Amino acid sequence: VYRGSVKDFPGFDASQDAEALYNAMKGFGSDKEAILDLITSRSNKQRVEICQAYKSLYGKDLIADLKYELTGKFERLIVSLMRPPAYSDAKEIKDAIAGIGTDEKCLIEILASRTNQEIHDLVAAYKDAYERDLEADIVGDTSGHFKKMLVVLLQGTREEDDVVSEDLVEQDAKDLLEAGELKWGTDEAQFIYILGRRSKQHLRLVFDEYLKISGKPIERSIRGELSGDFEKLMLAVVKCVRSTAEYFAERLYKAMKGLGTRDNTLIRIMVSRSEIDMLDIREVFRTKYEKSLYNMIKEDTSGEYKKALLKLCGGDDDAAGEFFPEAAQVAYRMWELSAVAKVELRGTVQPAGGFNDDGDAQVLRKAMKGLGTDEGAIIDVVTQRSNAQRQQILKAYKAHYGRDLMADLKSELSGSLAKLILGLMLTPAQYDAKQLRKAVEGAGTDESILIEIMATRNNQEIAAINEAYQEAYHKRLEDDLSSDTSGHFKRILVSLALGNRDEGPENLTQAHEDAKKLADVSSNDSSDSLETRFLSILCTRSYPHLRRVFQEFIKMTNHDVEHAIRKRMSGDVRDAFLAIVRSVKNKPAFFADKLYKSMKGAGTDERTLTRIMISRSEIDLLNIRGEFIDLFDKSLHHMIEKDTSGDYRKALLALCGGED
Repeated sequence: VYRGSVKDFPGFDASQDAEALYNAMKGFGSDKEAILDLITSRSNKQRVEICQAYKSLYGKDLIADLKYELTGKFERLIVSLMRPPAYSDAKEIKDAIAGIGTDEKCLIEILASRTNQEIHDLVAAYKDAYERDLEADIVGDTSGHFKKMLVVLLQGTREEDDVVSEDLVEQDAKDLLEAGELKWGTDEAQFIYILGRRSKQHLRLVFDEYLKISGKPIERSIRGELSGDFEKLMLAVVKCVRSTAEYFAERLYKAMKGLGTRDNTLIRIMVSRSEIDMLDIREVFRTKYEKSLYNMIKEDTSGEYKKALLKLCGGDDDAAGEFFPEAAQVAYRMWELSAVAKVELRGTVQPAGGFNDDGDAQVLRKAMKGLGTDEGAIIDVVTQRSNAQRQQILKAYKAHYGRDLMADLKSELSGSLAKLILGLMLTPAQYDAKQLRKAVEGAGTDESILIEIMATRNNQEIAAINEAYQEAYHKRLEDDLSSDTSGHFKRILVSLALGNRDEGPENLTQAHEDAKKLADVSSNDSSDSLETRFLSILCTRSYPHLRRVFQEFIKMTNHDVEHAIRKRMSGDVRDAFLAIVRSVKNKPAFFADKLYKSMKGAGTDERTLTRIMISRSEIDLLNIRGEFIDLFDKSLHHMIEKDTSGDYRKALLALCGGED
């Protein structure tokens, strides 16, 4: 199936087009609109024929004329479209290594993503256009392992058979693990050999196996073991193996997000993929970034340049919002990985060795006695003890001094630091109960906090929260949630507050039934609304079972369940169901995303930052740190450091632990 966005123009006539272009450029000023309309609606093969017709009709070089008439980004884009793909690649690489400094990102993108045939064509085109040897030029311009891997890719000898040997899969996964994680120093040659030679089909299975035996995705190991351009190249290879469309969707997104647009990248990808997999890229883009590629280009560019890019993009997926098989496969694989990953959850705060509750109580009292407060000493004790140890310190403090440690801390500390330290001194259930209470009392309700806590806690945690809530506020949590919310949202919260989720393994027959219930839009039987069906499954089934349900759902609909929720629901109900789905998919990633959002952009949402750092510090903060770096290419530590200050920062960093 053809997945490009640009197709052959029906009733094509090269001479007629050549004449139209000649007329658009003659005289004073040129008709840019006519040029872009014509060129973006012809396929590359047809454009090459137009160049030949132009030369025979006018004895002139069309590309040279276009360069003369047009300027800037628009010129770059149009001229790129006129070259055959292999010559376009050759030109990009020539520009990347000519002059001072090398554009490694361009080399990485082209060599990591092209097929064997495309690589062979590129090497030949380079020789033809520049009378030089591409390998020799790249070797002269790069070094180390980065150079070696580029040379391997340049051979265009990746295996292409789809017959996969189970034994070899296991062997390769083991070899990669032994070459990196299990070795002092890294055996880069193993990485180069396996990632440079094996077929995509084979490598996908190797990556699944690697996750099974090491408990982490291969990407995270590459980040930890390799560095510099070599690391970036290997990550690009892994991404292209998993899904080339996803790799390009991400490159396009990064080229446009934030300040300024990386136009060279944007042009290169839009041109090179327009006749290969633009439809798949658009689809993955829509799923991953919750907006269409079309809209992002529209917001980010202007003038004729924008018009031409939008023509290459083809349609706007926000309009139709329909799914393509490629995106469904990516989503399906994600659920499969989520099901096999044996992830060991680890917090960053461990019980302190040689713990002495009375000694700690004395240190704290001394830090608060007399004039001024020694915040540093308080931070050191509180962040370096487990919650159970902090509870003992509270008792020891009262026994030793006849004073209430919480009251003393409250009067000595202030602002964000006070909230953080006092939060750490409560038991997890007391802390959650307090956050829920704050979210419902007073005017207005903070639904996002209700969702974050209720959707992510397990049965034991919910039971403890109910007890703590009753004890602290002499009311039932369920009653407060009920009186403060309404409709389907209220019903979701009430169901979750029971802490009655199944804990068993998956049941395949049941999963199929459940998926059918979720997928069945057509039964407009108002007695059992869509929301009710989602509630009865998402709020009661076990996590392993739901993973299977969501896989079945994709098989039936070609949609990820998140897409369906977004499309068919709104407001708090939508957000609550999405939180449950993400929690099932990958809870640490759910929290990593919330932490990132609390700090990115102007101003910091300290409430969210404090709440998550406290509540996850002993459960899975280490895993959250790993996901954070996978998702956002920066460490949580680094972001907290940049985004907060003073003692509050010091305490957060102590909770966060290492630098990653």
